[in-house]
Amino acid sequence: MRYLRNDSTDPYFNMAFDEYCLEHQLTDKPLFYLWQNSPSVIIGANQQLHTETDLSYLQANGILPVRRVSGGGAVYHDEGNLNYSIVGCSNDLEEHYPEYAGLMAQALQRLGVPATLSGRNDILVEGRKVSGFAKRVVKGRLMVHGTLMYDVNLERLAHALTPSADKLSSKGIASVRSRVCNLKAYLPHLTDITLLRNALERILSNDYADKEFVLSEEDLRHIRHTGEEKFASWEWIYGRSPQATLSQTARLACGSVTVRFNIRQGLIADCRFEGDFLGGLPIEEVERRLNGLPYDRASLEKVLEELPIGKYLDGVKPTDLLKIII
Repeated sequence: MRYLRNDSTDPYFNMAFDEYCLEHQLTDKPLFYLWQNSPSVIIGANQQLHTETDLSYLQANGILPVRRVSGGGAVYHDEGNLNYSIVGCSNDLEEHYPEYAGLMAQALQRLGVPATLSGRNDILVEGRKVSGFAKRVVKGRLMVHGTLMYDVNLERLAHALTPSADKLSSKGIASVRSRVCNLKAYLPHLTDITLLRNALERILSNDYADKEFVLSEEDLRHIRHTGEEKFASWEWIYGRSPQATLSQTARLACGSVTVRFNIRQGLIADCRFEGDFLGGLPIEEVERRLNGLPYDRASLEKVLEELPIGKYLDGVKPTDLLKIII
């Protein structure tokens, strides 16, 4: 297969790169590229960000939330993860999907890793997941793209992909949690991820007999613009989320407080406070201010700091209330 090189670690640029390579027929033959992201969580096109991740943990640890254009589940990326994308024309998508999906498993086998395909979209090694992949079809063109866990920080992965709310339900597609492991233990001769990247590029390009394809500066400008204007936008990351319902209860200085609301297109709706709490001002005023707000920390912090929260909920600080809302 012909190959591209993408050295960017900006996840929003890389999502735009994927979309561009799929939607523009760059060659009449299949091509592939290997790439990496800085720490980020990538959710599927039909998933609810709040039910798939611990957003507070992401924000505290500089992990970016990202939404891709294909389906599938949520994955964690960092510098220990290598991603791959394979794009090709096909008149028989069902026939070629298994073929493309199997290419990476076969390449790992050639490197001595006992990798096997499992289910619809996993690569396993000794029963543990090292890769998950997804597909997308546009105008008769098929993309298969996925992850390869080489030396991923598994502790951060576990925290990032654990929703923080106790009671949170969504109409989106939930991820299937799996036992995972890193490939590094199976590749003692490839001591860092760059060596793995080089080895896979050589295998998939038929020892570089299939030539490199180079994007033009105009192509790259278009990709950068799409990354900034689409994939990094609040509307794409949060606004496309399916509806979710949140219910959270905590014991605060004022008594027991339960907050319930829906999240619709990333905005708070139908907010209600319930419980045996005490307060001098009607809590309905807080509900009205929260309805319609974007469901993210910065928006909530701003509004709660503007309100005399301690008068609605005796002795409660804005930071206390924020903890049970987000």
